[in-house]
Amino acid sequence: MPFNEREGKQTMVSAQTRFWILIALVFISGFSQGMILPLLSIILEQNGVPSSVNGLHATGLYIGVLIASPFMEKPIQKLGFKPMIMIGGMLVFISLVLFPVWQALWFWFVLRVIVGIGDNMLHFSTQTWITTTSPKEKRGENISFYGLSFGLGFAVGPLMTRLLEIHQALPFLISASLSMLVWSSMFFVRNSMPEDDNIQHVSSSSSISRFIQTGKIAWVALLPAFGYGFLEATLHGIFPVYGLRIGHDVGILSLIIPFFAGASIITQIPLGVLSDRLGRRKILLFALSGGIIAFLFAALFETSAIALFITFAMSGMLVGSLYSLSIAFMTDLLPASLLPAGNLMTGISFSIGSLVGPYLGGLFIEFLPGVSFFYVIIFMLILIAATILFKKDTGLQHTTN
Repeated sequence: MPFNEREGKQTMVSAQTRFWILIALVFISGFSQGMILPLLSIILEQNGVPSSVNGLHATGLYIGVLIASPFMEKPIQKLGFKPMIMIGGMLVFISLVLFPVWQALWFWFVLRVIVGIGDNMLHFSTQTWITTTSPKEKRGENISFYGLSFGLGFAVGPLMTRLLEIHQALPFLISASLSMLVWSSMFFVRNSMPEDDNIQHVSSSSSISRFIQTGKIAWVALLPAFGYGFLEATLHGIFPVYGLRIGHDVGILSLIIPFFAGASIITQIPLGVLSDRLGRRKILLFALSGGIIAFLFAALFETSAIALFITFAMSGMLVGSLYSLSIAFMTDLLPASLLPAGNLMTGISFSIGSLVGPYLGGLFIEFLPGVSFFYVIIFMLILIAATILFKKDTGLQHTTN
């Protein structure tokens, strides 16, 4: 196992309890992101902000993720996982409290960036902690719990937009309170540090060379993470704008959007287990193909709320697991010494997709108003599926630990 725990003198929670606390933290992170993206998009749209500016503004969270990514490894080596999670969680809930204080585009953009930095600290630390302590035969299953928890949070988050009718500050304050409550459970978790061999390996080689090596080995495994970032940010950040423009009201949209992440909960663990048994590539191609068909139906019947409920659920059950499958695929291909870099690059790929998606989606609905917004998503999924299909030599020749 690549990471060993350095146990303190006090006995705190067990490793199994720690796992579920980490999973709960991932839920809160998904909940916060799932709320912020559609909530701010709807507020800005109602205030008359152009869709292209709205989409660009939505990238703030993922810019924060990208800013933080190069600086994640060394602090974890020096401090361990727990301090990184504590700092990241604090950044998130303090930012959420500050959103209602001042409604200004630039101020909200800065807060989005800070939330992105905090979320990246949470995700990188929890993700690496889980992947490096999971036995190989249960890796897909454990990571699927990670994806399930994030998806569940993302499904619940958009429902908070309905609280706008009561008071604009209410969704932010509730989300901040829940974040702080779960974050406080980390006080009962023992810190865990990288074992000495891995610290020496990381310190003696440059980050750039390790990223290049990781990219050469596992670049194909990073594509589904990119695709999930594209989907997540576009559906939550731009679809509300598009939905309002084609005649759906805020109440319906706040219910439709969670169906994507909510339906992914049903299939996260089954797809993870199947990928352990049948192989990541086969399950990824199956999920991507089904997602393409589901979004094609969404494009054809987008004016029907019932059709959108069905197609969002179908697509969520299929491509809603792309991120967790991407992590599992990446851990299959990389040696243990490159897993921290692999986790970082998976997060970066997700962030790049999240940056590209809302901006392209915003431009698309602004300059091609007569064409369905869903064709942007279909095109992206086709590109990823074709690349994985034709990249046939993705066996596990690099899984030596």
